Amino acid sequence: MIARTATDIPLLTWSIFDGHGVRAAVTTRDGGVSAGRYASLNLGLHVDDDPEAVRVNRERAARAFGAAPHDLVFARQVHGREVATVTEPGQQGIEADALITAETDPVLVIMVADCVPLVLFDPVRRVAAAVHAGWPGTVAGVTTATVLELQKQGTDPNDLLVGIGPSIAPDRYQVGDDVHVKAVEALGDRAGDVIRPDGTGRWLFDLWTANIIQLTEAGVRPDAIELAGLDTGPGTPFFSHRSQGPTGRFAALVQLKAPQSPENQDPR
Repeated sequence: MIARTATDIPLLTWSIFDGHGVRAAVTTRDGGVSAGRYASLNLGLHVDDDPEAVRVNRERAARAFGAAPHDLVFARQVHGREVATVTEPGQQGIEADALITAETDPVLVIMVADCVPLVLFDPVRRVAAAVHAGWPGTVAGVTTATVLELQKQGTDPNDLLVGIGPSIAPDRYQVGDDVHVKAVEALGDRAGDVIRPDGTGRWLFDLWTANIIQLTEAGVRPDAIELAGLDTGPGTPFFSHRSQGPTGRFAALVQLKAPQSPENQDPR
């Protein structure tokens, strides 16, 4: 991932999407107007921040991404495996943890503050998806559900390109027995690859690897997955609900580029 500095709002991008007709980026907590626990680019309206500050922050994030604020599509994320298809910019009333679009106008937005944000793109069918995968969504299989929905709509999983954004790091994400049980139920023989005892009676859960396992088992090529490998929390440019909550939310954004007309294509 690299910093993009076209505006005063830093954005991080994945190189795997370069040149493929899609724009995808991750915001940080920097460059906004929120104060206190929410300083400064909080994009979440549901965390008791000043709504006017959030509105300004969303405008700034949209501008940095090269879009208009009314293009952004947010969902009420419920830590499940529901996948919703977006057909127009600014679409509202969505309750889901994964968004899919084949349209060029909407900007899909997934908000996080420790959970894993993923962007999936099919360069053959020109379809994009954004996924929110915390531990509940991961054990529920939201990433798998997204690939299956894309496949139902005609995507070959072997064509998918995937970017995995910043989230709580595997060596820092401590969970209890209840999560361990659900991880074993969800991942079976692969659970030992993602959750291990930490010596305190609790467990460390590797959300990055868990989602990579789900992607590859659904047919995504391992070499088509780019992991940011960036932690959230103190000392990082990302919000962390676990370390600092209540706090703000940063976001992953994705938008399909309009295809070039033949006369405007680069002949090289």
